[in-house]
Amino acid sequence: MRTVYFPLTDCWSVSKKRHMMRLFERRPTWCACLKENPVCESEGQLEMSDSENKEQLSFEDDKGASRSAWIAAALVVAIVGWMGSGYILPSGDEDAGQAEAAPAKPVAVAVEKSTPQQVTISFQAEGQAQPDRDTSIRAEASGDVVDVLVMEGEEVEGGAVIARLSATGAQADLARAREEFARADREFKNATELLNRGVATADRVSQARATLAAAEASVTAAQEAIEALVITAPFTGRVEELSLDAGEFIQAGAEVGRIVDNRPLTVALQVPQQALGQIKSGQTATVNFITGEEREGTVSFVSTAANAETRTFLTKITVPNEDGAIPAGISAEIRIPTGSTSAHFVQPSTISLSPEGRLGVKTVDENDMAVFTPIRIVRAEIDGLYVSGLSDAVRIITVGQGFVNEGEKVAPSLQTKADEGEENGTPQDGQPALPIPDSDAASDEGQRE
Repeated sequence: MRTVYFPLTDCWSVSKKRHMMRLFERRPTWCACLKENPVCESEGQLEMSDSENKEQLSFEDDKGASRSAWIAAALVVAIVGWMGSGYILPSGDEDAGQAEAAPAKPVAVAVEKSTPQQVTISFQAEGQAQPDRDTSIRAEASGDVVDVLVMEGEEVEGGAVIARLSATGAQADLARAREEFARADREFKNATELLNRGVATADRVSQARATLAAAEASVTAAQEAIEALVITAPFTGRVEELSLDAGEFIQAGAEVGRIVDNRPLTVALQVPQQALGQIKSGQTATVNFITGEEREGTVSFVSTAANAETRTFLTKITVPNEDGAIPAGISAEIRIPTGSTSAHFVQPSTISLSPEGRLGVKTVDENDMAVFTPIRIVRAEIDGLYVSGLSDAVRIITVGQGFVNEGEKVAPSLQTKADEGEENGTPQDGQPALPIPDSDAASDEGQRE
């Protein structure tokens, strides 16, 4: 007998329990509630005989069920055999041996013969053009502006009158000073004559002399005050600013204009402390201004105290500018020759880096072996570089240097100027540098545009 236990919870209602009892009566199973369930204890236990209404079950084997096992086993055997065939029958050993035995072909490269030439070493820096003299124009006296004789932008000579102030008050002061001087002079003469007669004392003569000197000083001051009413140019130059109008009242010491003298020009630049020993006063310098002019100048000043922030030394170059064509304040590039050396001219594309990070070029020796030679850039030009460190005559690899390493065998071919022109796209033998499209392609392209 087989007993099946089916737990009934406390939350079920009596109707649900009876329904379950009727359900189990229809099936050939036994059901018994757990004794520890208080609800089942109140309702009783259900037992059913396993022998009643028992159904006989029977099963038959599937003839194709074992077929998949045989197929899987066959696949495993085939895969294991295929994987093990590489150890039993190796196929690529002979070919690999032949490949290793065959020597590597030299890499084809293009070379160019190079010989050294004397190159001038120069110190290059950026600077700024400054005027030789630049000062403000100030009024020396107070008064009303009577006349303005110069306009902004005019060239004036040193001492030329720029403007005049009203001199009415100054002339009155001069007349009064002159009268005081005349009176003091008469008193001094009278005191001297009386002293000679023995009537006056020496103290009276001394007092008269002091009064005369004070009167003379007043006359001089009045004359200078009249001269100060005329505003003149302090030196020859160009009036850059002028803020004067007729009838305007100005105070003594007020700034009324600005005058600039850029003949000659002074180009100021900062020299780093590493190159200070190469720059001396009196050296010739070539100055290229941003406006396109090129002038020769002379080093006129080299500072002996470095800037506290930049650690550079102020240097000035005097550049002739008699015609005044070069304005002050523009930028300039300065080149100061400091010596000469022997250097090769190479293209920037031929320069490479060694594994240690050093600049150099790859050359070909007499045994057609690639050699890496460290170099130092002497001077940079628009179309190439001058470098030092190479021997007198070398073959520089110009094409293919990136595919060879130092010590490898190469197959060099000499490159001519015509070959370089073809590589750079220069037309050779009358051929156009770029292909000319046919009419159909040109029309199609025009429609797309």
